[in-house]
Parts: sequence; structure tokens; C-alpha cells
Amino acid sequence: MAADAYGRFMGRYSEPLAEQFVDWVGVRPGERALDVGSGPGALAARLVDRIGLTAVSAIDPSLPFVSALRARLPGLDVQSAGAERLPFPDDFFDHALAQLVVHFMQDPATGIAEMARVTRPGGSVSSCVWDFAGGRAPLSTFWQAVTDLDPGARTEEDLPGARAGDLEGLLEAAGLTEIRSGELVVVVAQRSFEEWWEPYTFGVGPAGEHVASLTDNARDALRDHCRGLLQDAPFDVEATAWAASGTV
Repeated sequence: MAADAYGRFMGRYSEPLAEQFVDWVGVRPGERALDVGSGPGALAARLVDRIGLTAVSAIDPSLPFVSALRARLPGLDVQSAGAERLPFPDDFFDHALAQLVVHFMQDPATGIAEMARVTRPGGSVSSCVWDFAGGRAPLSTFWQAVTDLDPGARTEEDLPGARAGDLEGLLEAAGLTEIRSGELVVVVAQRSFEEWWEPYTFGVGPAGEHVASLTDNARDALRDHCRGLLQDAPFDVEATAWAASGTV
């Protein structure tokens, strides 16, 4: 997946979400933090702003994302790895964070357990995922249009972490304590319908894959139905993410 395509598709939402997530977790100067599933670096950049370049590490299985993050934050410790096998020793970080990635992990339970392993006792393991099941994700209008036209289409609402209680359950299963949860809300202004729609044509994630799978006529029908569901431009997209954090 090209980093610039992902940035135009999800970066408009993940960048402001990352700022809130770092505040909500409570990362402070003098601590060390890991960004699990960094993508092109929305969360890593906020962590570096907060605690400094040498105090942050990041991993992502996508080599294009790793390259993009190295270009964005030269000198950052960025490695290509999956959450299920983190290349760090036990008790190494004060915080391990996963933003918008648990639902894409091959094995979320193992991924969360690995985040706990590399976090010191008393440190935190935290994650956030859009509320797909509640219809409050930035992509919810798109998926509503998809299912209006094709009721049998597969959406993202059944992915791990996408509904209330999912993230807390994963943290509890990994042995974390003092689990707390919350909601993070971002509002993104869209100047035109085309600005909102075009990134869906880039083939990014399940939404992009769905658009790419359609015939030209079906794609046009989906685009027109999305336009009908949205307010006249300019308009705001409000999106809510579930957040959960536990203590090692």
C-alpha cells in the first residue's frame, strides 16, 4: 500500500486522532514509547513531539510504510515487524500504543500480549479503533451506501475492536489490570464531495478494495448514493474511536 495514498485516505482522520490518543494515554517526557502498526507515522510523530526522537520506536509489517516513516522522521527507530512478534526485549517501554491497527492484526490476542511483554510493570498498553459497529467511523457513510446497494456486502463492523467492549476484553485476556476506556472524537472539514470521495478510489483498505472490485456502473452508482447521503459541501465528518488502556 502506498504511503501517500493511505495518508490521503485515512491520514486526514488519523493525524488529529493521534494527538488526542497520546494525551488520553498520558505519555509524558522522560518516558519511552512504542508505536505498534505505525503506518506512515501519524502516532509516531505525535510521540516524538511529546517525548523526543530517541525515546520512540515504531514497527509496521509494510515496507513502504517503514520507508515513509523513516523519511518523515529521520533517525527514528523504525523496524519492519508484525505486532505478534515484536523485536524488543521484555519490560523495555513505558507505553505501547496501537492506533487503528488491532482490527488488522493477524492475531489481536497475541499482538496485545506482545505489547504487554515489552512494556515494563506499571506501564501501559493502549489501543484505539474506530466505532464501525456503532456507525460512527469516518467510513460509516460509505459503508451505509455500500449495504444499501448490496445488503450482503462485507463491511468492517465485525472486525476486532470495532464495537463497545472489544478492546477491553483483549486487554483483560492479556492479563492487564486497571483497564479504562473512553471515546475519542475528531471532526474533519471537507470542502467538496470530490475531496471526500476520491481517496476511496485509491484501493486502500477494505473500503478501497470494495470500490476497486466494482464495475464502472456499480462504482458510479455507489458514488452517487454516497453523495445523496452526505450534506451539501462544505461539510464536516465527525468520527469516534473506542480507546482502551490497561496497566502491565
